[in-house]
Amino acid sequence: MKRILAIVGPTASGKTGFAVAVARAAGGEIVSGDSRQVYRGMDIGTGKDLEEYGEIPFHLIDVAPAGAKYNLFQYLADADRALEDISARGKLPVLCGGSGLYVESVLKGLRLPPVPENTPLRESLRGKSLEELTAILASMKTLHNTTDVDSPQRAVRAIEIEQYYLEHPSEAVAAREGLPRPATIIGVDVDREVRRSRITRRLDARLEAGMLDEARRLLDSGIPPENLIYYGLEYKFLTEHLLGKTTFREMRDGLEIAIHQFAKRQMTWFRGSQRRGFRIHWLSGDLPREEFAARALEIYQSEDGNPQET
Repeated sequence: MKRILAIVGPTASGKTGFAVAVARAAGGEIVSGDSRQVYRGMDIGTGKDLEEYGEIPFHLIDVAPAGAKYNLFQYLADADRALEDISARGKLPVLCGGSGLYVESVLKGLRLPPVPENTPLRESLRGKSLEELTAILASMKTLHNTTDVDSPQRAVRAIEIEQYYLEHPSEAVAAREGLPRPATIIGVDVDREVRRSRITRRLDARLEAGMLDEARRLLDSGIPPENLIYYGLEYKFLTEHLLGKTTFREMRDGLEIAIHQFAKRQMTWFRGSQRRGFRIHWLSGDLPREEFAARALEIYQSEDGNPQET
């Protein structure tokens, strides 16, 4: 498999545009590393920005129906197929995303067994707060970050997986072992205040573009509210507002705070990735896209043939 070029960074860093510029300059194709862009019909809220891609092929966007609970096991299987296909055709695989768990798992070469639903466990956890569930999860494993466990439903699933591994230790070992993939990782470095300003502007732009109507259409299509809330962030706040639990202002302001907190957790994850052995080359998010792409490819070419150790 060809060496992967990964573009990572927090929300509102502009990483999609940079990844497209890299793919365009190198004849590459993009594999999304976003845990929510996999869902069809969830476009504005997940910031797919499909118009950014132009003629550049992309993978792992719109591969699951809204309302489903696509997980890391499914993502890794789909990512493997996409990366192998891109490499087999001699194209550069460009992995782009802000879901640190998904990106890092791909680069680790992680393999996961399917974990079945544990109904008795779920019943025992019913009604517990996110804080209580996070504490339970932390007692079962080391939590590097909670970026991808930002709702009670996701936390329950994470506990379910850890409980399965405790009961099936041989599968747990297999799940945590893998052959690291050769990769060059480029991080998009954006000043904190610039990032905060972008998040605020982007949130208001997406609300004006019909993000609330998008959530309403999803509910009207028959998706249970708890399924949208499961996705966290935008869909959690939008759904609670549509259910009459919050005013528009409470929804908007609460969501803004949550996105800022999410971006902070993303950066915490990427710093943790560096401590875990992943080398991230940070490039300024203020660079013109063509210059960013040129520098990223220079770094990639200098590392090509020297698999990254993790």
